[in-house]
Amino acid sequence: MNLHGKVALVTGAGRRVGQAIALALAERHTALAIHYRSSQSGAQETAARIIQQGGRAQIFKAELESVAEMETMVSRIVEAFGRIDILVNSASVFYRKPLEELTERDWDLNLATNLKAPFFLSKFAGLAMRRQGAGKIINIGDWAGIRPYNHYLPYTVSKAGLIGLTRALAKALAPQVQVNCIALGPVMPPEDYSPEEIEHLRKATLTKTLGSPGDVARAVLFLCEGTDFATGSTLLLDGGRLLN
Repeated sequence: MNLHGKVALVTGAGRRVGQAIALALAERHTALAIHYRSSQSGAQETAARIIQQGGRAQIFKAELESVAEMETMVSRIVEAFGRIDILVNSASVFYRKPLEELTERDWDLNLATNLKAPFFLSKFAGLAMRRQGAGKIINIGDWAGIRPYNHYLPYTVSKAGLIGLTRALAKALAPQVQVNCIALGPVMPPEDYSPEEIEHLRKATLTKTLGSPGDVARAVLFLCEGTDFATGSTLLLDGGRLLN
């Protein structure tokens, strides 16, 4: 897909990895719909940086536990830009909690944000893409969906589901829309991690390095513009952590 003049929705684009993805797409002359839930200032910063560089960007607020808000957001994006060509499901919740302390709310929050939201956003945006004749959906997953982390049970279940959802959507939206997943390893560790924990993550990879938001953004660009042949695939971007 030639990205020039296309329109992309990136969820959670006000901070961290989502912001890097949005900025990278904008460098390819893609118009950006920047989603946020609570990081309004970050979303505004992302949009401002894109506009300052001559690009097009608007921010859109939606609660990812609300199907109605997600449907409204996609409709507003199509109304504002005239189309939608790319969806990057980047927004996610991620926090530690041992099994003994997990509640129904923990389960519902992880599954709603990390799995239910990507499904409904992909449904609303993907059907619009199919009517247009082409589109790309990229789900930002985690290698924990293949090999679960300890003390992150609802999170790892949601990311395992996201890999399965990627495959199912690839079939449902074929042939016009390609759907792929990027399973991240240690990229931008959680802000509450200690230096010792971060160093442990680094040493656990085969590359002995941590990934960067730029690594993720380049992988997204590859799946959007580098090939139209990949669909239903999960790309491991983990520095070899799964093998170690």
